[in-house]
Parts: sequence; structure tokens; C-alpha cells
Amino acid sequence: MSQPSVILATASYDHTIRFWEAKSGRCYRTIQYPDSQVNRLEITPDKRFLAAAGNPHIRLFDVNSNSPQPVMSYDSHTNNVMAVGFQCDGNWMYSGSEDGTVKIWDLRAPGCQREYESRAAVNSVVLHPNQTELISGDQNGNIRVWDLTANSCSCELVPEVDTAVRSLTVMWDGSLVVAANNNGTCYVWRLLRGTQVTMTNFEPLHKLQAHNGYILKCLLSPEFCDPHRYLATASSDNTVKIWNVDGFTLEKTLIGHTRWVWDCVFSVDGAYLITASSDSTARLWSMSTGEDIKVYGGHHKATICCALHDGAEPATC
Repeated sequence: MSQPSVILATASYDHTIRFWEAKSGRCYRTIQYPDSQVNRLEITPDKRFLAAAGNPHIRLFDVNSNSPQPVMSYDSHTNNVMAVGFQCDGNWMYSGSEDGTVKIWDLRAPGCQREYESRAAVNSVVLHPNQTELISGDQNGNIRVWDLTANSCSCELVPEVDTAVRSLTVMWDGSLVVAANNNGTCYVWRLLRGTQVTMTNFEPLHKLQAHNGYILKCLLSPEFCDPHRYLATASSDNTVKIWNVDGFTLEKTLIGHTRWVWDCVFSVDGAYLITASSDSTARLWSMSTGEDIKVYGGHHKATICCALHDGAEPATC
């Protein structure tokens, strides 16, 4: 049987990863993950593999196989892995963990290739579109830029002392970075652009009091959403808010989940948003109407992360 053209993956505290046919809402594959919770899911740029970040390992599963076994396990973290992602052509993977480290893994070779010490539990790591800098946010409120060319930390800033940075997101063209924290606040910086300038010059642009509870995920819209640019913020107040990046005004509030919203992911064209919640569901939302048009129910406990492959061509470096 051929795989669906649009694939949604979700993971839950019920120790399963589920694959869904996103359009119909049909769950067609379930992977048992008994020895750990899954904190984050990410699909490789070539859409072949799904990375599941657990405690304390990362496991890679073949998207197009029915095998329940991972094709690879990455094992040198010593605590929950909270962030995972891939370089644009899929040669290497990055991760961040509550063990206080950011690691880089060459997918073509075993073992961790590089390690950076954050000195506090790392909650979020994102790769700048220039593919040469990682940005991490940690439990102590630190944001650090790791220059992969110089192999060192090139910038540190603390938007709010002793307030955990929960989530980071970078605009697809490298123009903005947003950090969301446990006080419901988003900090927005403009990043200097240009091939000869590192993006470590953060120009404060906006401070947004987005939610009254924790912000668990913030996410900027993808390239093919332009000229409209949005910021999605998912919160412990059970809502997701959509902000227009032009002035950071509130565009709409997505209401439907009945418990914390942990994660969200845009479709490649920015027309839809998928969310994952403690109410054990994932939901598909129309960005134009703000309505939920599909509910993915099947997990038995909190659904805490999601990843989407909606048939897009892989990004080119």
C-alpha cells in the first residue's frame, strides 16, 4: 500500500508514535515507544525518516516502512532530549537536552560529532537559515548563538533573568528571531542580514505579552506563506494565538483544545496549522477561518508533539 501524500506524526505520554493520513484523519501506523516519553518529533528534509527525541536518546524511524524498530539510535545525551532538527540537506542533525548540552550528529557516521555546553537544561534549539549558526534557549533564561564555523559561542543574551526560554523560532529568511518564555511573553529581535555579517547582532524589535500562562511553542510561518507572515504561540491556557508579524497584532485565537497546547506545525504553504494538546488530540486548523477542520483522536494520554510532511519538495541549501 502506498503511503499517504500528507503524513502527520504525533507522539504522546501513552508511549506511542502515531502516523496519520492528514486529510482523512485515519491513523495507519502506530509505533510502541515503551521505554521513554517522546518530547519532540522532526522529519528529515528528504522526508525519509522521523526523528523521535526521548530520554535520553534520539531514535530515527523509516517513514515509509512498517517496521516498529528504529533504523538508528543516538545515545550520548544523559537526560531528556527537548529539541531536534536537521541541516537543510540532511547531512547532520542537532539536538538539545536537559543535560545542558547542544550536540551535533553526522547522520553518515556513528556518535556525536560536536558538543556545546549551555550550563542549564536546554529547552529549544533552532538552526539559522544560513546553516552555520545554532540558537539555543535554556531553563535559566539564556539564549546563546553557537557559531559552527568558529566552533564557539558567539553571543549570549538573557531577555528575562531566571525565566525559562521555552521555545525559539527563526524567520525562514533569517530576518527575525522570536523567543517565548514561561511568563507568556514573546521577545522579538531583528537579525542583521548579509553574507559577511553573523546574525549575532540582536536588535530588539518587540515585546509581546501573548498569553497569561506558559508559552510552550512559538513558530513563525514558512516561506510559501509570504507575503503574509504570522507567529503562532501555543500555550498552557489551552489556546493558540496567531499574530501578524507586521506590528505583531493579534490576528485570531484558535479555541477548541481543552487542555495545554504543547506543539504546533504549519503546512508548507502556511494555509493550515496542526496542534498537539494534553487533551490527547491533535487538530488541523484553517488559518483563513480559525476553525478546526479535523481532530486526530486516538492517543490515550497527552499528545505533546507533532511533525508534518505535506508533500513539499525538500528545501535546497
